[in-house]
Amino acid sequence: MSRLMHVGSGPFAPPVARRELVAVSADGARLHVEVHGEDGAPAVVLAHGWTCSTAFWAAQVRELAKGHRVIAYDQRGHGRSPAGAAHGTTALADDLVAVLGAALAPGERAVVAGHSMGGMTIMAAAGRPEFAEHAAAALLCSTGSSRLVEEARVLPLRAGRARTRITGAVLGSRAPLGPVTPVARKVLKYATMGPGSAPDRVEACARIVHACPTKVRHAWSEVLAGLDLDANLAALTVPTAVIGGTVDRLTPIVHARGLAAALPNCVGLTELTGMGHMTPIEAPEAVTHAIRELVDVHVKDTKEKTG
Repeated sequence: MSRLMHVGSGPFAPPVARRELVAVSADGARLHVEVHGEDGAPAVVLAHGWTCSTAFWAAQVRELAKGHRVIAYDQRGHGRSPAGAAHGTTALADDLVAVLGAALAPGERAVVAGHSMGGMTIMAAAGRPEFAEHAAAALLCSTGSSRLVEEARVLPLRAGRARTRITGAVLGSRAPLGPVTPVARKVLKYATMGPGSAPDRVEACARIVHACPTKVRHAWSEVLAGLDLDANLAALTVPTAVIGGTVDRLTPIVHARGLAAALPNCVGLTELTGMGHMTPIEAPEAVTHAIRELVDVHVKDTKEKTG
């Protein structure tokens, strides 16, 4: 399981959870789940992306917990969740519905927000009855449903077979990332963040990403390289907002635009100018606002109708 190497102070230091629990997935994988905020408050469920952990959502958790119940979990192999045997979109969907069942009361509905692989998790789970039971609305943040390696721009090469092949080799490398050094920060910033990202945000991202074990990073890179969730979008019928950074090299803005066009119930596309792939840390206020707005419209409204 991952080393916990997040920053220890400042706005991107993870707050202490009010309580923790374990969700058991379909194959027995045990998932670390944190609950912040007060019982009975409108619920938000957060799914992080590849090589990250619950620490990635620190800014959102801190703000939203003031008036919401925020549930964040570590994807299998990340943070404090053991790796488990399976890697794939079925496992991602199994894990999300396990968390929803463990953290929410029967019939209770929440806004489910996912960043990068977390957004793919939502798409993978969209057709599940457990997802329909608990999801009032969704946020897809800096993510895509297919052609991830083909569209990625982490290498300054012309689009084509050569770029796709080399990009796949780089993203799927088995080489350890090693300690967070000045060079490592520059590489991570170039590949995953906007050029104007402040040093504290780069540091927060670097510590989280470098904490991910090499084997886990490689295993999920292979899943992402072959990702094809286009057919799942039709099943994502809950009100869904989409956010993307205009200079995202990992999931370029073409993905966000494609999702917004394909979703049956898209309630908004937000393009964050100058932001890269790590939008919850690069633009925390914008991401938090999008989640809060979905709660205000779709979770509180649901409670009033069913109360």
